Amino acid sequence: MSNILHITASIRGDESISRSLSTGLVERLAQKSGATVTTRDLSANDIPYVDADRFAANLAPYADRTDAQHQLAAIADELIEELKAADTIVLGVPIYNFSVPATVKAWADLVARAGTTFEYTPEGPKGLLTGKKAYIAAASGGTPVGSDLDFMTPWLKFFLGFLGITDVEMVAADGIMGVDGDEKIANAHNRVEKLAA
Repeated sequence: MSNILHITASIRGDESISRSLSTGLVERLAQKSGATVTTRDLSANDIPYVDADRFAANLAPYADRTDAQHQLAAIADELIEELKAADTIVLGVPIYNFSVPATVKAWADLVARAGTTFEYTPEGPKGLLTGKKAYIAAASGGTPVGSDLDFMTPWLKFFLGFLGITDVEMVAADGIMGVDGDEKIANAHNRVEKLAA
């Protein structure tokens, strides 16, 4: 059976546009395919930032880890398994200060593991999580998605590609604090309907 990994990051709870868009997409995709859904809410702030000890633990081969390293690497192991088990990844991510929320970067630092989610080759890094489909549901108050001010969506697409996830669709409700914000949100929800059709 297929599995959808739904990752959200907005701190705005039920008022979040990125969460609303991504949830709507996940529900439609799951209904259509019968997929199970795994949800990871990064706004819960339960993802640690990488320090030197955690970095060493994440790189240590499983069989060679100390007990302390197993504890430090446990969250990264869990996040990586969620990614590996998913056929589809749906990210609901707001643009905060022109880029990703800090929790998304913390998640990325934990799931990028050499030898597991990517590998080094003579031609350069190669992603190992191939054959997956990803959707990014982005929202911003003022930053236009795809503009020179948007450092989030290019980085997120690049990072997914770094892991081998190159089939990425985008839906965006950007500049929603402007006078035509409601129209932009409605257009984004219409795009969700088309993507899930």
